[in-house]
Amino acid sequence: MFMKQIGLAILLFVALSSKVTAQESLRKTHFNLKSQVAIQGYDPVAYFNLGHAEKGKEDLAVFYQGVNYYFSNNANKELFKKQPAKYEPAYGGWCAYAMGASAEKVSIDPATFKIVDGRLFLFYNKFFNNTLKDWDKKQAELEAAADANWSKLFH
Repeated sequence: MFMKQIGLAILLFVALSSKVTAQESLRKTHFNLKSQVAIQGYDPVAYFNLGHAEKGKEDLAVFYQGVNYYFSNNANKELFKKQPAKYEPAYGGWCAYAMGASAEKVSIDPATFKIVDGRLFLFYNKFFNNTLKDWDKKQAELEAAADANWSKLFH
């Protein structure tokens, strides 16, 4: 009986480990990362607490499900560790507008963002093209489309 329990425990551990590894691999493949670092090294918690983008520090990094996040201070790092899903950007950190309008993974400007209903949305903003302005014109429609498009890409 004892050996059977150990065998089941090992089987469960292996099954869970492979699921975690698959999830990390999926995140590494589809998230907007540079050297496994999200949001170009900006602190995801700062958007919520400070209301602006703030560069994080490599020595205040947290590795979460295959992705590194940098933080500007230890307090933000600890908040993230308690509830990482709360602070992660929508759509893996890709431009929310592009994800909604065309299901494309488009780079972002970390300083161009919006928080809606506790979700962090990031946007492309270069060469006189600030996609946040376009997002604001049709936010509900674009957000619904982006959620559906991301779900198809990320599963």
